[in-house]
Parts: sequence; structure tokens; C-alpha cells
Amino acid sequence: MSILLDEKTPVMVQGITGKMARFHTLEMINYGTNVVAGVVPGRGGEVVEGVPVFNTVQEAVDKTAAQASLVFVPPPFAADGIMEAANCGIRYCVCITDGIPAQDMIMVKRYMYRFPKTDRMMLTGPNCAGTISPGKAMIGIMPSHIYMPGNVGIIGRSGTLGYEAAAQLKHLGIGVSTSVGIGGDPINGASFKDVLAHFEQDDDTSVVCMIGEIGGPQEAEAAEFVREHMKKPVVAYVAGLTAPKGKTMGHAGAIISAFGESASEKVEILSEAGVAVAAHPAEIGETIARVLAA
Repeated sequence: MSILLDEKTPVMVQGITGKMARFHTLEMINYGTNVVAGVVPGRGGEVVEGVPVFNTVQEAVDKTAAQASLVFVPPPFAADGIMEAANCGIRYCVCITDGIPAQDMIMVKRYMYRFPKTDRMMLTGPNCAGTISPGKAMIGIMPSHIYMPGNVGIIGRSGTLGYEAAAQLKHLGIGVSTSVGIGGDPINGASFKDVLAHFEQDDDTSVVCMIGEIGGPQEAEAAEFVREHMKKPVVAYVAGLTAPKGKTMGHAGAIISAFGESASEKVEILSEAGVAVAAHPAEIGETIARVLAA
């Protein structure tokens, strides 16, 4: 079992004719992902890496029954692509695009909340690495060879630190059930607590690893969710202990502007909620191993 996707999930790629989208589409297909369609307005009828291309998301859904989407659309048009996916019944959307204007994402969030919760598309990203259920399928740009199937769930704002955690776990002989990148932008789709809720219900996930960073309230909200709703153990690492206040570090959302947004404050809040916090990125794997052995 895995969360959000498996080898049967029919996936479409919005923006599939772009150079990087084409490259990662082939990587996904070679990994076993069920890529059934591409969408590029005006390019309908073409075939990319064996995948048929359609002019609209609705046409792709009607012809292929796609349920998940990978958005590789350029920043000025990415919000429209996400909303088109939401409007056409896509259940899960991963947005890789970096540099989407914040006001565009506000529009996306408002649009998605027009739908009843039971019909609302789940969005991860933008500016994320994607999602992988090792040995089954991936939607995104992660290096698949570092992920070994197992029982550790990973949620990360940082793609590269998510890779680091997976590589450390593989070195220790520990596998991953699903790894979900939620993105580092200040306004994104699914939050830590949204994905934590999925992992809590997943029978094949025994422990969850959260990888946070400075900026925003997500880690504090996740700590409250862990305290009140999680029965499974949670391990965390928070990047940015030395980051100065008021300066953007890396991701657009990584800026300390209020209490509870610095790394040290987040570590304190998470620790008080019973989360085992790794002090250094090199200790993520070892911390998870200790929690699994307990």
C-alpha cells in the first residue's frame, strides 16, 4: 500500500513537449509510472515518448481516464494549468514549476475551495520535487534509484533534503513507503498536516519523517496535528538554524517574519509535541532507525 499514487494510477503530464518535461516523462515511464496522456494547447495529436498529446485536460481525461497530473507549465500559465486540472476531476496534482507569482497561487487556492471537500483535488507544490512510491510509481523529478521500498513515509518542503533522507535510509537498509514533496513556496497546496493524515491511515507506513525549514506556520500546525491525531511516531529535521531574521534563504517561503518561524522555535514546538528531532541533516537516517527500533 502507498499514499496518493501507485503503479495503476493513470497520470498525465501538462506541458509534456518541453525539454525537461519530456526528459522526466521518460524517466517516469521507465520507472513504471502509468503515464497515459500529455496536454499542450495547440499540440494535440502529437506523440511524446509514446504518450498521446491532447489540447485540453478535459479531452485527456475523457480519452484516457487520467486521475493524476504533473504540471510542467511555465510560471505565467501554471496557475491556469492547475485550475484546469481541478476543474476536470483530477484527484491528485503535482506542480513542479518554480516562480509562480504568489497572487496566482492565492487565486488557485480560492478556486480549489469552490469544490466540496470530497471532490477537491489534492495539490502538492508548486516548486516541489514530486511524489514517489518506491517500486511502484513516481510523479516528479527525483532520482528514483536512491529510494528503496519500505515503511517510512517522508514529507519535505526541501526536495534535496528529502533525497538526503532517502539515501541515508537506503544506506541503513531502511525503505520508504511514499515520499511527498510539498514545495517551498509561501503559498502552496497540501501542507504537512494534510499529508500526515494520509500516512496515519496507511497500513504500510510505520514512522513518518518531516523535513521542514524556516518560514511560515506549517511545522507548528503539524506539531499540533501530531499531538492530537498521530499514533505513529514522527521524526523531523528543520533546516535553517543559523538563518538570520528577515532574510530569504533558498525557497521563497523560507524567511523568518514572526514568532514560531525560526528553526530553533520550530524544533522546540515539534519536540514538545513528542516529535524526535534530528539535530543535523546527517543524523536524519540514524534518528529514524532509532525510532523504528524502539
